[in-house]
Amino acid sequence: MEQITLSVNGTPMDVPAGTTLADVAVQMQLPTAGVAVAVNRRIVSRGEWNAYTLKADDELVVIKAACGG
Repeated sequence: MEQITLSVNGTPMDVPAGTTLADVAVQMQLPTAGVAVAVNRRIVSRGEWNAYTLKADDELVVIKAACGG
């Protein structure tokens, strides 16, 4: 199967072609709440993750909420 390379928080990540944002979230073991993901500087709502197919060279930024001040 063809592999594509993404950038996740500046680190290269190889995934199979056709991978969705939801697939990456599972692979990264992201929590089900308190996380936002931007693809190519655009926030993708959690409701879109299952249908959002990633492409080679997409740049993902994963933002996790933190408590405190």
